[in-house]
Amino acid sequence: MRFLLVDAHSVIFGWPELCALHRRHAEAAREQLIARLTAYQDTTGTRVVIVFDGQGKKNTSEKLPSGVQVFYSASKKTADDVLERLVAKYANEHDMTVASDDTLVAQTVITFGGMAISVNSLLEDLERADAELARQLRNLRKPR
Repeated sequence: MRFLLVDAHSVIFGWPELCALHRRHAEAAREQLIARLTAYQDTTGTRVVIVFDGQGKKNTSEKLPSGVQVFYSASKKTADDVLERLVAKYANEHDMTVASDDTLVAQTVITFGGMAISVNSLLEDLERADAELARQLRNLRKPR
């Protein structure tokens, strides 16, 4: 099984349109990121896990109705800690890719047997998936 683990704030602050939206309305930026990654999961079959820096006493997670899983780190931990822990635990069983612009996270993920991609590479992957979905929809709409 393939997993894409996303450092949410790295993506939000790395994509100009989400960063601008975050300055106006942080929750809307998070929702837009989740929606975009849900479409990617639906199109590619890759399981998506989105990790946010949290504020609670312990790590929490929720599986959204869309099937995307969202983690929030505990207040004294970071999303990076959660990403690294997940890869360390599951990289031997699954294909794990982490999207983050944090070089240290990328190095740690690779050390644990995962793959790391930049935020810009993730955006390119999402754009390719969107284009492929659009192509498939056009083919379905063609008269037979």
